[in-house]
Amino acid sequence: MSKLKISIITAVYNNVSMISGCIDSISKQKFDNVEVVVVDGSSNDGTVELIRNYHDKITTIISEPDNGIYDALNKGVSLATGDIVGFMHSDDLFYDEDSLGLVAKAFHDHDVDAIYGDLIYVDKENTNQIIRYWKSGDYHPDKLSKGWMPPHPTFYMKRSLYEKYGGFDLQYRIAADYDAMLRYLTMGEISVHYIPEVLVRMRVGGASNRSIKNIIQKSLEDYRALKSNKVGGLYTLFMKNIRKLPQFIFR
Repeated sequence: MSKLKISIITAVYNNVSMISGCIDSISKQKFDNVEVVVVDGSSNDGTVELIRNYHDKITTIISEPDNGIYDALNKGVSLATGDIVGFMHSDDLFYDEDSLGLVAKAFHDHDVDAIYGDLIYVDKENTNQIIRYWKSGDYHPDKLSKGWMPPHPTFYMKRSLYEKYGGFDLQYRIAADYDAMLRYLTMGEISVHYIPEVLVRMRVGGASNRSIKNIIQKSLEDYRALKSNKVGGLYTLFMKNIRKLPQFIFR
């Protein structure tokens, strides 16, 4: 298991107040065969200077204009050298110091292409306050048409498969991660394993839910991704949103 190398890619733009917590969370992982790639979109709020202070904890740093978060993540994938690739938003945290160890163990113990786990949405300031608990559950192909999807921040896949099936489609501004996972699970028919543990603390207030306009745009993009990947349509989109409701209750 120690030979397995995991690349963590973080895209950031003007997030000087949160990025240090993200990097610290990665560096505190007990599993230490980790490559950290930070892709900055030419921040002007002090983020770049702060990142460079972490040069001993970050493997690769680039700062240049990009075409949004998914363009940055694609750049990160192209720079990654690990066997496995995962993504960490610049304001998110691992659940605890054993999270990457669970990921590495799952790949070691199971002959699969990807793994995923559970995720909790937490208060932006108090990351111990749970707002929503996304319990993923085991995967079955039939679940996709019923609105199921794994939480993308907990999704780890072999780097070779990003090279084979492509990264994020930049035609999507908010839902490229959903499109990508549908593509991998349908066209790629990748094998996956579920870890029934919380892997990531995700702060509330992401781009997809930042405004009514963004919510509408995300729904339209989700629908386009469903049709493009021949997974479903309006019923699937409806169920995808309905599935979120119990996550606010059973925490």
